[in-house]
Amino acid sequence: MGLYDAYLGVRHRRNEGDPPEHVALVITERDLLEQGAYDTLEAFLDWAFEYGAERVTVSVSVLDEAVVDTLARELAGVDAPRPLAVRTPDDTERADAPIRVNIGLGGKREFARAVREVAAAVEEGDLDPDGIAEADIEERLIFPEEPDLVIKTGAERLSDFLIWQSVYSELYFTDVNWRDFRKRDYLRAVLDYQNRQRRFGR
Repeated sequence: MGLYDAYLGVRHRRNEGDPPEHVALVITERDLLEQGAYDTLEAFLDWAFEYGAERVTVSVSVLDEAVVDTLARELAGVDAPRPLAVRTPDDTERADAPIRVNIGLGGKREFARAVREVAAAVEEGDLDPDGIAEADIEERLIFPEEPDLVIKTGAERLSDFLIWQSVYSELYFTDVNWRDFRKRDYLRAVLDYQNRQRRFGR
C-alpha cells in the first residue's frame, strides 16, 4: 500500500462519520473485458469489508444478454472474502448472501416482476389491495436491501440500477474508469460518504 493510500486509511479511521454498511458498485460488461478487471473486483470486495461494509452489491449492466451466462460463470468463480450470490434476468430467487452480484437484471424489470407478484396475491385473495405497503414490494425483490453508498465508475449514470432500493442511497460518481480504479479511489468514496449528512428524502 502506498503512502497516500495509508494517509487516506488514517483519515477514514479518524473520521467521526459511520462508514457505509452496504456498498453498491455499478459497472458494465465492457469494464469486465479489460485486462485485470476481475483482479480489481476481488480487491474491491476486500476493501469494502476491510473498511466497514457488511454487504456489497455489484451490478453489471449488459447491452447483449447473450453474454449473461458467461459473465455469471466467471463472476461466480471470483475469489471473494464472503459468500457470494449471482443473479441474472432469469432468476427469481432472492439474493441473501453478503455479496450479491446482479448481471443484467435491470431495476425496471425487477420492480415490474414484484408488482406482478403483488397483483397475483391480490387476485388470489392473499393480499388486501387497500393494505398494500412498501414492505409488500420489498419482500418480492431479488435484491431487497437498500445500499448506503452507490459507486459508479466512468460516467454519471446508473444504467437502470436497483431503482427502488437506491432511492435514498448516497451516490458517488468518479471519472476513473474501472480498469484504473485503486484503493485510494475506494477510500475517497468512503470518506465522501462519511462527510455527508444523510437526509433519506427529507
